Parts: sequence; structure tokens; C-alpha cells
Amino acid sequence: MRRARIAYGGAIHEAIEWEGYLKLDDGRIVEEHNVSWLTPIEPRTVFALGLNYADHAAELAFAAPSEPLVFLKGPNTFIGHQAYTCRPSDVTYMHYECELAVIIGETARNVKRENAYKYIKGYSVANDYAIRDYLENYYRPNLRVKNRDTCTPFGPWIVDMKDIADPMNLKLTTHVNNELVQEGTTADMIFDIPSIIEYLSSFMTLSENDVILTGTPKGSIDTVVGDVVVTEVEGIGRLVNTIIGEESFTNA
Repeated sequence: MRRARIAYGGAIHEAIEWEGYLKLDDGRIVEEHNVSWLTPIEPRTVFALGLNYADHAAELAFAAPSEPLVFLKGPNTFIGHQAYTCRPSDVTYMHYECELAVIIGETARNVKRENAYKYIKGYSVANDYAIRDYLENYYRPNLRVKNRDTCTPFGPWIVDMKDIADPMNLKLTTHVNNELVQEGTTADMIFDIPSIIEYLSSFMTLSENDVILTGTPKGSIDTVVGDVVVTEVEGIGRLVNTIIGEESFTNA
């Protein structure tokens, strides 16, 4: 099942995909273009994997990490499907990152990799923009790269864990203005989903609605104001986002 959170008629609703429409939690059927999409859950702690695809590490001229390289993201960064991301006026290189998002479903501590999938609620799509100008060193990304307002579109759906037979064999693509610019597969992750959950839960407790962003494959190019960026993960969803300038963002 595909589930979403949307704003409609002055209220926030849970919704499900229903024969090409959205069925709200009060039973109403509405068209997708008549709603405002929110993130499919309200993210709690968000863990993001840096350099988790060897081809992307090489693209950035970094060696692949020997253990998961994890950083945290604040809630200010997340926006929904069909929303706008601000490109700062002083940067020269800002690129998308199509990622499979893993949503934790229950409290997890000291999880073994063979049991890891039991703790997953579902999957979604994230586009974790990065500003290459702000990249400092191997221990990237720092706060300026990955914790700016609006820098992480997330959604539109959360797909139940049981509905995805093999999350480690899903195609990822990014299109900018209808042109294919990034293509990869989750099979190429350096650290797979079970090993990431085992690693994180070995030293801290994971909770419901914690989110793990699992990294991006190679294929990053600069985006500019006006670009429409579509990130898609096979079987999970298609996430649309538009780049705006600082003036538009400030006046919004």
C-alpha cells in the first residue's frame, strides 16, 4: 500500500493511493493535483549515509569508506512532493541526490542484520541536495552542505515494507527538465540496509519514524533556478521538485 500525508480543505490528512486518486482518512476521494503534499511521515531522527555508492565516492574523488559514514539532518530540511528548493545566490554547484529512504517502524536496539527488516515500517524517496562549494573534506557533508532549509524533498509516498520484495535491487533515476541525468541501483550500495541498521542500533536506540537516507549513485550535475528535478526509485515513487532563487524564497 502507498500512503501519504497531505493538506486539503484546511486540514492535514492521512491518505492512500486509490485508483489514480487519493482516498483521505475521512473517506473522501480527491485528485492529486488538488492537494498540497507533505512529507509522508514527520521525520524523527534522520541518518544520512555519505559515500555509500562506490561510483559516487569516485565521482567526488574520495575513497570509499570502510565503515558507514553517517551524518544527521534537521527537520527544517524536509519538504514534500511538488515543493520548492532554494538555491543560494552565491553558489556555483548545487546537485541533486536520489536516495532510497528507509523508515523505522519500531524501537530497535542491538539488531542483528538477519533480523533488520522486521524493524522497517516502509520506504520512500528522498532528494538530498548538496552544495559542492561548501564541501570541506572527507568527513562531509558539513552543516552548510546538508542542513539548509528546503534542501531535502521527501515523498510522496511511504510504501509498506512487505510490498517491496527486494529493496536491495531497485533502480534509481533522476531527470532534470525531462532529461535522464542519473541512473543506478540499490544493489551497488557499499553498506546494505541490514548492515546499516545493525551498525546504528549497535550503539544507539532507533525509534519509530526515524529515517535512514541510504546514499546516492554517481551522476551528479549542477542544477539552476527553474530546473524541475524528478527523482524516482523503482516501486517506491516519483518525487518532483523545482529549484527557485533566494529572492523568490525570501518573498514566499
